[in-house]
Amino acid sequence: MKPRVLKLLSVGNEVCRQTQWRWPLAIVVILWAATPSALAHETNRIIPLEVLKGKSIEELLALQVTSVSRKPEKLSEAASAITVITQEDIHRSGATSLPQALRLAPNLQVAQVDAHQWAISARGFNSTTANKLLVLIDGRSVYTPLFSGVFWDVQDTFLEDVDRIEVISGPGATLWGANAVNGVINILTKSARDTQGLLLYGGGGTEERAFGGVRYGGQLGTNAYYRIYAKYFNRDETPLPHGADGQDDWQMGQSGFRVDWYPGEVNQLTFQGDGYGGAINQLANGDIRVAGGNLLGRWSHTISDESDLKVQLYYDRTHRGIPNTFAEDLDTYDFDLQHRFPLGERQDIVWGLGYRLSEDRVDNTANLAFLPARLSFQIFSAFVQDEIMLVRDRLRLTLGSKFEHNDFSGFEFQPSGRLSWTVTSRQTLWAAISRAVRTPSRIDQDFFVPGNPPFGLAGGPKFVSEELLAYELGYRVQPLKQLSASVAAFYNDYDNLRSLEPGPPVTIANGLTGEAYGAELAANYQLTSWWRWQAGYTYLQKYIRLKPGSMDFNQARGEGSDPEQQFSVRSSMDLPGNVTLDGTLRYVDILHNIANGVRGAVPSYVELDVRLSWTPVKNLELSVVGQNLLDRQHPEFGFPTSRHEIERGVFGKVTWRY
Repeated sequence: MKPRVLKLLSVGNEVCRQTQWRWPLAIVVILWAATPSALAHETNRIIPLEVLKGKSIEELLALQVTSVSRKPEKLSEAASAITVITQEDIHRSGATSLPQALRLAPNLQVAQVDAHQWAISARGFNSTTANKLLVLIDGRSVYTPLFSGVFWDVQDTFLEDVDRIEVISGPGATLWGANAVNGVINILTKSARDTQGLLLYGGGGTEERAFGGVRYGGQLGTNAYYRIYAKYFNRDETPLPHGADGQDDWQMGQSGFRVDWYPGEVNQLTFQGDGYGGAINQLANGDIRVAGGNLLGRWSHTISDESDLKVQLYYDRTHRGIPNTFAEDLDTYDFDLQHRFPLGERQDIVWGLGYRLSEDRVDNTANLAFLPARLSFQIFSAFVQDEIMLVRDRLRLTLGSKFEHNDFSGFEFQPSGRLSWTVTSRQTLWAAISRAVRTPSRIDQDFFVPGNPPFGLAGGPKFVSEELLAYELGYRVQPLKQLSASVAAFYNDYDNLRSLEPGPPVTIANGLTGEAYGAELAANYQLTSWWRWQAGYTYLQKYIRLKPGSMDFNQARGEGSDPEQQFSVRSSMDLPGNVTLDGTLRYVDILHNIANGVRGAVPSYVELDVRLSWTPVKNLELSVVGQNLLDRQHPEFGFPTSRHEIERGVFGKVTWRY
């Protein structure tokens, strides 16, 4: 066996040994055994510096996005507030995780809570258990039915394989279903055909203590391609406000594979999977243990330029064990079918069916309980959307709805109407009205504290879906060849929001209502051929109040912690000698919050991230990244008595492609 193969397997085995998650390595070995001549036929896909220098403004506006209408369309014509984070953006930012990469989206609220927790939302209601944002990785939903949110610490992928991240702020429930209330994040990775050859990276520093990864892509035959990868990181702990160590350092490893087969010009078969495992330190009671894996298969069939069919199946398993608190094992089985076809010369119809089965098993403790401890629940869904060309190449009307039945709240419907007017080739005006719901989760109906009677806090058996009626208006313009800008304004009307009604016991109910409104602005400016600027600004006002009869424990002030304003500006420079210099300056307004009757606030802050890279030869890149450079440490989320603070960090990285 060739030395490079031995090195690859050695790295993968070390990752799996430390994470105690071995089945992805077995797949790696099987793939290599099936292709003993893979290295002999490898395709060297060196990424030239010219590619990393990025696209023009016109090319960025012409990017194809799929999250708005479940079909390819130009970013400039999409009738939604959408931001696209490209592979170039991720690479040049120096991000080492998906949450760090999501800071690049100006239409998101992203706050780091401690070494492993993040609070991420769109248009408000942000918390570590934010529940109004749907997140997809290659079509696989990663939300947990425990609280209808995302455990961000275990959402990872090989960042160099990400093609783009499409971030929608505003409802996407008509196509994507319940919980796509305030936004959708769709993370799309590259096909195996586009990731051929060997890639190695490694580095370390003050906060990112050590990290590394390896990926290899090869061919299984004339029309079949594969890639395998393994990665590992070890992150330092964060400090508490009074200077003591937060003892939340952690480590995790992940490995996986993807196979893409093109048996003909009109068919594509994809099979992919990932597995991870890690340990998170905490102040008491031992390490938190996390592990999981997934398998996904997808068949895509092109019928014509305007018609296609997709069928997707996936299985996802997660485990999280928090000593003396709770442990959970969740198995999810999901089926999705989508068909697109034209109707006449002016209509384009997309429809689909879906089914999901979740099997949740919780190990309860004396501190808290989910009752029943074992629960299986199903979601049946269907959607249809019709895009009508009212004036050819000028005016489009899109109507549709999602229909779902779940075991918590029964039948739900989520319609929307969108109108897009292409004023000129460089101007688009759009408007939308949408209804979306956040369906109940286990924490709403099945959660009890302590774990045995008498309970101090109890889930509400009559808890129903939270509702949103959203009104949006947006405008995109390219006034100059070097400049593009967009603005989106919104008004959200909420009902049946979650409340905590006094007891005994305190009961979870739907005692709140309210509204939120605001605006999101973004701009790209190509100052010169070698210097680009990007800027974003968001403004948010949220008013939550008690419904008649409600006596909410937090007096309608506990639903999320959101900045009224935030601003970011990014500079990307291509300097002589194959050197690039990138910097991001961000401002986040003060956060007001309240929980369990206790008030708290996070001061506003300004921070700076900088990345300097040098490519001495075409297949080797050296980089240095500084994060949070303006303060020794600062808080981004939480209450003064218990929150962790985020420290200044510097790390170096070496990347080699062959």
